[in-house]
Amino acid sequence: MAKPRVLVVIPAYNERENIVATVEHVVAAGFDYVVINDGSRDDTLAVCRDHGIRVLDLPQNLGIGGAVQAGHKFAQRHGYDIDIQFDGDGQHDASYLQDLVDAVEGGADIAIGSRFVEKTDGFQSTFMRRVGKTWLSGVLRVFAHVQIADPTSGFRACNKRAIDLFCENYPIDYPEPESLAVASRMGLTITEVPVIMHERQGGVSSINALASVYYMIKVSLAILIACAHRQVRG
Repeated sequence: MAKPRVLVVIPAYNERENIVATVEHVVAAGFDYVVINDGSRDDTLAVCRDHGIRVLDLPQNLGIGGAVQAGHKFAQRHGYDIDIQFDGDGQHDASYLQDLVDAVEGGADIAIGSRFVEKTDGFQSTFMRRVGKTWLSGVLRVFAHVQIADPTSGFRACNKRAIDLFCENYPIDYPEPESLAVASRMGLTITEVPVIMHERQGGVSSINALASVYYMIKVSLAILIACAHRQVRG
C-alpha cells in the first residue's frame, strides 16, 4: 500500500522569532511542509525567504481561518492525501505528527491532537482558555453530537474528504470548534490523539481574558447556527 503524501501546514502571523525552529522541527521529523504567511506585519516573510523556507505569502491578513483554508487549498491543488495544521509559535510537537497520520490512515477523516484525552504534564493553556474549552466541548456534545475533549486544538490532521470540505467551507474567525460542527454535520469521522503541547516559544498571543469571553460567545453561536443548518437541510 502506497505511503500517503502528507503536508504540514504552518500558519504564521508575526512569528519571526519562532518560524525557523518550527520548520526545522517539522523537517527533522521527516515531513513536507508549507508556511502560510498571513500578511505578517513583522519580517516573518523575509526570515522565511532568507532561510530557504517554502512559504505561501498572503497579500493581506485573512485571520487564522483564512490562512488554514489557504493551506487546505494548497494541499488539494498539489495532490496531498493528508494535511496537518501545525502552529508556527512552537507550541506543537512534531514528534506527534506520525500519530495523527496513523489515526487518519486508521479510518478517521479528522484527527485532533488533544491535551486532555490523557493526563499529561504538558502546557494546558490559561485558566480562561480551559474554561472556554470545557464550555465548547459541552456545546459540541449537546448540539453537534460529537464528543471532543480539546475542541480548540489547532493541531489536527485531515484526509482528502476533510480537505475537500474545508476548501469549500471553513470558518474564518476562531475556526477550530466551529469547523468540527461543520464536519460533524457532513458526517465526517473525528477522533482525538493524545499529545503534549508546549508554551509559546516567543511573541505574544492575540487572545487575552476579554477575548476569551468573546471567543466563547461567538463560537457557541456559530456552532448553533451550523447545527441548525444541518437540521433544516436534513
